[in-house]
Amino acid sequence: MIYLLYASLLLILAALPVLMVARNLPLFHRAAASNASDSTPVSVLIPARDEEQGIADAVQSILENGHVELEVIVMDDHSTDRTAAIVAELAREERRLRLVSAPDLPVGWNGKQHACWQLAQLACYERLLFIDADVRLTSDGVGRMLAEHEQSGSALLSGFPRQVTPSWSERLLIPMMHVVLLGYLPLDRMRAGTQPELGAGCGQLFLTARTDYMAVGGHAAIRLSRHDGLQLPRAYRRAGLATDLFDASDIAAVRMYSGWRSVLRGLLKNATEGIANVKLIGIFSLLLLGAAVLPVLSLAHALFYGWPTVASVVLAVASLLSFVPRLLIALRLRQSWLGVLLHPVAVAIFVAVQWIAFVRANCGWGEVAWKGRV
Repeated sequence: MIYLLYASLLLILAALPVLMVARNLPLFHRAAASNASDSTPVSVLIPARDEEQGIADAVQSILENGHVELEVIVMDDHSTDRTAAIVAELAREERRLRLVSAPDLPVGWNGKQHACWQLAQLACYERLLFIDADVRLTSDGVGRMLAEHEQSGSALLSGFPRQVTPSWSERLLIPMMHVVLLGYLPLDRMRAGTQPELGAGCGQLFLTARTDYMAVGGHAAIRLSRHDGLQLPRAYRRAGLATDLFDASDIAAVRMYSGWRSVLRGLLKNATEGIANVKLIGIFSLLLLGAAVLPVLSLAHALFYGWPTVASVVLAVASLLSFVPRLLIALRLRQSWLGVLLHPVAVAIFVAVQWIAFVRANCGWGEVAWKGRV
């Protein structure tokens, strides 16, 4: 009896993200079509630190949005490479582009949040589009985000770009952001209210109105955060303002990290503000491991040690279901099949990273350095 109860529990845990992903995918829609008659101007704000490899392509992709009135402001945040020189050269040929230098980083601020807050003060227009320096937009990307922002009625809109993942470590772990988002956040409930705990977004792409941004304190409200993708939407929602998100994979692309070392450091950097805290790490470890790792391991154990047939069948069904959320997401977002096949491995590594971050934070070992800053 105990074997069947255990197998049934794993079946329930495996089924939960399947049902949630199936429910969320239709709600995770793409941006609305741009309105050619909409002349809403927008300030595109790019914080940049040591981005010489991609900053030119990022800026050029934005400037190709010629049907929208825009300005592009790049803030060089004390780069140690040629980031500033590259942007300065582009700005000599393009009146819509400005290069500014970040002030010294004050105590009590994260570098990106400080740069974004400074950029907002310099913007000329009411609409503010914050975009990371490694994001590439399509030529209609800005217009479609403006249309989606208007249509959604939200104060803060976030887009999730297509994640470019050439290495197998990136293919394995980067899509976990979609597994957690679509497998455990009810998008309909998120849109129905402004509960802060349901706030989520992607820090690579945010669009807001200056009035709303200043009302909530903008990035100054999350000045210590390293995870603006979560914390900025929650700041808006604490102020009673609605936030929304959408699938930006057809209008934006980004390579977030590069190789094992970068991927793991990136996950560690954001972990404590996401799952790796006292409130969430236990329940999410149970949910994630119970949905994707334990069914497969338990089935192997059951077959080897001869568990009762009914329990083994239930475990087999749970094991099959454990791959379904990643499969559905991969089909929709054109993600790697390697990640689907190795999904239990990805989940195990992801949970291990959360626990490493949790232990580091609670043992006083300090934050993981990112771009030369802690």
